[in-house]
Amino acid sequence: MSAVGKGAVRGAAVAPQSGEPADGAPVPTHVAIIMDGNGRWAAARGLPRIAGHRAGAQAVRRTIEAAIRHNVGWLTLYAFSSENWRRPLAEVIDLTGLLRHYVRNEVAELHESGVRLRFIGDRARFDPDIQDDLRRAEQKTEGNTRLNLTVALSYGARAEIVAAARLVAEAARAGTLDPAALTEDGFARYLNTDGIPDPDLILRTSGEQRLSNFLLWQSAYAELIFLDVLWPDFGAAQFAEALAEFARRERRFGARPG
Repeated sequence: MSAVGKGAVRGAAVAPQSGEPADGAPVPTHVAIIMDGNGRWAAARGLPRIAGHRAGAQAVRRTIEAAIRHNVGWLTLYAFSSENWRRPLAEVIDLTGLLRHYVRNEVAELHESGVRLRFIGDRARFDPDIQDDLRRAEQKTEGNTRLNLTVALSYGARAEIVAAARLVAEAARAGTLDPAALTEDGFARYLNTDGIPDPDLILRTSGEQRLSNFLLWQSAYAELIFLDVLWPDFGAAQFAEALAEFARRERRFGARPG
């Protein structure tokens, strides 16, 4: 694990001046991002937290464009955790309102860009109109293949794993699953991310160095990079720098070197 910031990687070599991965360098199939720092970005400017969230939405746009540019096939964004419901009611209302606006106004452009949208998490906690918007966005874009964009909403990895365990138990009780025959791949089919490859690279912005209940099962062999940049300031340069650091990693998946 390392952290990227201000043009350098803590504990690793300095990235190329351009910030771009070298030609022919391996590109992660799936990048997942914990988008952190909206509130601190706003506070540093004397602005309300919602201003940080709005600025963060612009960073989402830049990140999607960067992922397409670098031929990343899968991008997952941690937009709203299950713990975020505990925030002050006014902020939750602002966040869900921003979600409603974004889904209704950005889906057409995403569709034209060839982006397929998926949403994971407990969407039942959102208002019915938002649930309808999410379902329509998925249906509208389901045939797109340029970028698979997954947005984690009301998502918590522990809850996801517990829910999957319940489904496994129910299948075993119904006689449709032999517990002794259950494999890791078989269990993964009960997760929210069924059909989505595990992330090769997980980024977190804002300098914090933890996963915060994000893709705990799926991140078993992901490379982790922590960036000293607040999410609203994240863009193409930081994305490329992270890809360059990923390309320098030697991924062994538990095997011995050599």
